[in-house]
Amino acid sequence: MAKYDYDLFVIGGGSGGVRAARMSAGYGARVALCEERYMGGTCVNVGCIPKKLLVYGAHYAEDFEEAAGFGWSVPKAKFDWKLLIANKDKEITRLNGIYRDLLENAGVRVLDGRGSLLDAHTVALGEERFTAEYILVATGGWPAVPDAHGSEHAITSNEAFFLEELPTRVLIVGGGYIAVEFAGIFRGLGCQVTQIYRGPLFMRGFDDDARRFLADEMRKKGVDLRYNTTGERIDKTGDGLRMTLNDGSTITADIILCATGRNPNTAGLGLEELGVKLNWRGGIVVDELYRSSAPSIYALGDVIDKVALTPVALAEGMAVAKTLFGGEPTEVDYGNIATTVFSQPPLGTVGLTEEAARTHHGEVTIYKSTFTALKHTLSGSGEKTLMKLIVDKRTDVVVGVHMVGPEAGEIIQGIAIALKCGATKAQFDATIGIHPTSAEEFVTMRTPEPEPAQAAAD
Repeated sequence: MAKYDYDLFVIGGGSGGVRAARMSAGYGARVALCEERYMGGTCVNVGCIPKKLLVYGAHYAEDFEEAAGFGWSVPKAKFDWKLLIANKDKEITRLNGIYRDLLENAGVRVLDGRGSLLDAHTVALGEERFTAEYILVATGGWPAVPDAHGSEHAITSNEAFFLEELPTRVLIVGGGYIAVEFAGIFRGLGCQVTQIYRGPLFMRGFDDDARRFLADEMRKKGVDLRYNTTGERIDKTGDGLRMTLNDGSTITADIILCATGRNPNTAGLGLEELGVKLNWRGGIVVDELYRSSAPSIYALGDVIDKVALTPVALAEGMAVAKTLFGGEPTEVDYGNIATTVFSQPPLGTVGLTEEAARTHHGEVTIYKSTFTALKHTLSGSGEKTLMKLIVDKRTDVVVGVHMVGPEAGEIIQGIAIALKCGATKAQFDATIGIHPTSAEEFVTMRTPEPEPAQAAAD
């Protein structure tokens, strides 16, 4: 008779937890998974997927305007927010079902409810108890809202996907992925958008040239972007929500979206009672094989506070399954992970920023190009595109690639393969481009940027 009810019990039905459960079952393990909210986790329900659908919807405003330059007479467009949200919800419901079917078809038992740990091998789900040789915590993250006067009046990205009405005036607090993406969405749909950020330049961690370029493009599109600005309090008035800023001025909006980060979702799981080590943000500390300080408890995805990206969680889920049940201890390679911010225009990146490259490689060569895409020679749009290559001068290896412009995500995905293979600038140069495309610029840049000291002297 088996010692435990299951070989693996997964708490959390997001991308990483589902992948680990499915793959583990494929290796013959007895697996159960519980989810308290919605199958697919943040990405499917209040993250990547609905966000990208709203980005598509918002961009049609520009498409209609730009069509005139190509000979199209487009009648005045009318937008229906409720219809977009209803169609989005329909697609998300379909995906929820697909995730559940994938698990059940793989032989995973799916349970609805919030799981918590009673001991290193026991999960409580309501009044039920389940034992497992291994427990995997994949509970993701949850939006963080600063504790300030009136903060209960603000919403987070979770609620933004379900607004009943499209607001006229939107105030966004924050300077990361979520803040920038929603600024583009609401502005594209015709809202008056103000975005405030506490630092001197948003998108911290990205290449500085790309950050500055994106800010310029967003301002050109009408986003009121304010740096070194924080909100001190929110008051509900007859005219909406009034935020008082650190300089004493105020902004009144219909909604205030707080996008100031997400914290690991570990509260109430019983981890601390079991001695599972957490970091200062509440993230579960794991080793290279995703094992916590309790040998039978593993964790992955946003809850380990490492790289909060869906494809990373998927890779971690596969690694856990291989390690525990495939006889192949597996670590994830976090080098050269490509990512895109679906801002308008989007920002895509892979590899090191210029600052990081100078720190890690010493001397680097920078290639940079700013241009108007062919489409916009007729569209009438003033949108520009930025492309940047960072090359290790000693080895000629390309160590960083950055882009702000249409289809940045699609283009950078291909470039990421080249960086993963250790491509050199000479190999980029030897690659024949596809003409006419924006992407060809990455293989035609020949003139390096002046060194910083030289540029300052000039």
